[in-house]
Amino acid sequence: MQLKRVVVTGIGALTPIGNTAEAYWQGLINGVSGSDFITRFDTTNFKTKFACEVKGFDIQDYMDRREARRVDVFTQYALVASDEAVADAHLNDDGIDKDRVGVIWCSGVGGMFTFQEEIRDYANRGGNNPRFSPFFIPKMILDIAAGHISMRHGYRGPNFAVVSACASSTNGLISAYDCIRLGKADAIVVGGSEAGVTEAGIGGFNAMKALSQRNDDPKTASRPFDLDRDGFVLGEGGAAIILEEYEHAKNRGAKIYAEVAGSGMSADAHHITAPHPEGLGARNVMKNALEDANMDLGDIDYINVHGTSTPLGDVSEAKAIQELFGEHAYNLNISSTKSMTGHLLGAAGAAEALASILAVYHDKVPPTINHFTDDPSFDPKLNFTFNKAQQRTVRASLSNTFGFGGHNASIIFKKMM
Repeated sequence: MQLKRVVVTGIGALTPIGNTAEAYWQGLINGVSGSDFITRFDTTNFKTKFACEVKGFDIQDYMDRREARRVDVFTQYALVASDEAVADAHLNDDGIDKDRVGVIWCSGVGGMFTFQEEIRDYANRGGNNPRFSPFFIPKMILDIAAGHISMRHGYRGPNFAVVSACASSTNGLISAYDCIRLGKADAIVVGGSEAGVTEAGIGGFNAMKALSQRNDDPKTASRPFDLDRDGFVLGEGGAAIILEEYEHAKNRGAKIYAEVAGSGMSADAHHITAPHPEGLGARNVMKNALEDANMDLGDIDYINVHGTSTPLGDVSEAKAIQELFGEHAYNLNISSTKSMTGHLLGAAGAAEALASILAVYHDKVPPTINHFTDDPSFDPKLNFTFNKAQQRTVRASLSNTFGFGGHNASIIFKKMM
């Protein structure tokens, strides 16, 4: 069968550096750090006292208090980001067949805030009063955000969640891409959200020694590819992307940001948290994406890397890029937008795909900020787009996300031709 073309027709974002897609993009190209001391709880006894929290956000600006109390924070973020994307794409206009519009929404941990609060309340009652909110389970489960988005807009197409840790929303984008190119939907609202800046979230990642502990300078704590990187900074928020079949979009006069060119998936099959030391899974997933897109190595101009600011992960990914791309690696712009947003876990793929889409649309590459000291582990001829955005023609961008468990996902966006 002839596969259909898939394009991007709407975007939305709620992030630590901007509460709309446009504000997020401006934060990226201006090199804004979203990291600061945590305001949500007392961090006195925690090893890490900072994170990339969403700022200036009041859910009652978007929904009434009663509705907000019935959904976890990760679903609140999902509804806000998806509403912006739906409006941007005019996906509720007359003539849209809502039986052919789906929702695929992703998260790595889902309703962590709700789970923590319900168990805390139970423990505070001494464990003798097993009284739980009737909304406990519906607020916590990962798939509920997709359900709420579909009910909000009346979308009756494919509806589900994807979970693969930090690769979740890239896998969600791949699922949406496949649904549309196979003719199973005309358009899909796809994205991810996460609200893991909680005591359990910070404490759990601290126990794994995964987080930066640069409490003396939170703004510069996320330092991908820097010699003194010491772990990632936890982020939160959400991002939404409308994927749509090209002819459907063209016929209704939709704005098109970019085309989805191809995607890839792989597994490290190595370790529950550490990447393959030689970047085997990362190399394979990028190779798979290029093959799916029927593109040559030289067709890629920008890679938005997973780039978490961990000692092992950054080295592994850079090795994979050099091994796969060879000499063309020196022509690439490479950047980690996690240096600004922190790590949005299951929402990272959507947020970083959005950065990749806008790099293609605007011909501008967002930087990797907080670079102070070169690390001899990295080839100095690689262009990590340190500290300042760079203007260049971006014909195609590749976005990488890798998750605990060895899950790898990559997706490629290109200019419309």
